[in-house]
Amino acid sequence: MDSKSVIAMVLGGGAGSRLYPLTASRSKPAVPIAGKYRLVDIPISNCINSSINRILVLTQFNSASLNKHIKNTYQFSLFSKGFVDIVAAEQTPDNPQWFQGTADAVRQSLRHIINHDFDYVLILSGDQLYQMDFETMIDTHKAKGADISIATIPVGDREAPEFGILKANEENIITSFIEKPDKSIIGEWVSDTGDEMKAHGRIYLASMGIYIFNRKLLFDLLEDEKKDATDFGKEIIPSSIEKYKVISYQYDGYWTDIGNIYSFFEANLALTEELPPFNLFDNQKVVFSRARMLPPAKISGTTLEKTIIAEGSIISASRIENSVIGVRSRIGHGTTIVSSYIMGNDFYETLQEIENNILKGIPKIGIGDRCYFKNAIVDKNCRIGNDVRINGGEHLSNTDHALYAVKDGIVVLKKGAILPDGFVI
Repeated sequence: MDSKSVIAMVLGGGAGSRLYPLTASRSKPAVPIAGKYRLVDIPISNCINSSINRILVLTQFNSASLNKHIKNTYQFSLFSKGFVDIVAAEQTPDNPQWFQGTADAVRQSLRHIINHDFDYVLILSGDQLYQMDFETMIDTHKAKGADISIATIPVGDREAPEFGILKANEENIITSFIEKPDKSIIGEWVSDTGDEMKAHGRIYLASMGIYIFNRKLLFDLLEDEKKDATDFGKEIIPSSIEKYKVISYQYDGYWTDIGNIYSFFEANLALTEELPPFNLFDNQKVVFSRARMLPPAKISGTTLEKTIIAEGSIISASRIENSVIGVRSRIGHGTTIVSSYIMGNDFYETLQEIENNILKGIPKIGIGDRCYFKNAIVDKNCRIGNDVRINGGEHLSNTDHALYAVKDGIVVLKKGAILPDGFVI
């Protein structure tokens, strides 16, 4: 693959309401994962590892923190033609609308790439966790003479109704496609996904929302043939299958769609497993992110079990297990953290600031002494006093409080929340 032949577009997603309250003040791609990265780092890193270094990130909701992250992170050499640029939805004289959907977002952004030299556009989602070699996918696209390629993944009965499901023939040419099929008809969409996948009950081919389009076709579809279509999955792909050569590129690795709080929580905690499905420790598949000049983590008297701790943390807890602890986290004496994601903090308080806040009755940044946290997500810059107990689980009903939200039994403390001593959820 010639890297000069491809431009990638990362779709920043909608308002991210299913990830609320993590998306209350930031866009979905800017949500912190694994203690030190942001979601958008995943598709960008996959591109860079696949020798694709011309990338546009399309966004329109709460994009300030995303803009800042990308500006501070992805700067290529002066002698490189590479770039990672943010394209925010903007009103123009000929289009006063915001992005109306995935296809419309790409349509409105075509003017930013028209003067570049490329043959293919790789379209990616900004809210998925996976490690994929796009070079192989693009080489397959070229070898098969495809007009459009769709990355697909085998899924089981439970997940199938949440995705676009398709069928392909022996040559991997897609013959039919249905967006989010009803459970009553799902049996008609079984595919031959290979013996290993069948053994795990993964018998349906789902679209991963990763597409390769030939340059001319993409412009023709979006500006002429389907100029009113707003969505790839619902409109562009189904109508293209009948007219063009659309192939399925089956991916059998780990992939998860970070669509809601539960999947976000599960994906982060899975990183603590002995052999995690998403490997952060891979020489060939580096996850790139902002290089922070932080000291190493400092831990005193803590029993750690299956825990990831990011740099800059100061931890005196009694026990942490099956948890992810983010950058600059502070956790006090006698505290226990179980199955939780603590996102950490954006800054350190000085001793003077801590003293002043204590006089005002404001806890210092981080988690205090003798606290107990289970099944929780603690967003950034929270101030949690002593003897605070948060015990998430199915016994809690969904709610949205000024300081926290509960979704599927997971307690999410909102960014910057202040919990006084003895607070209990």
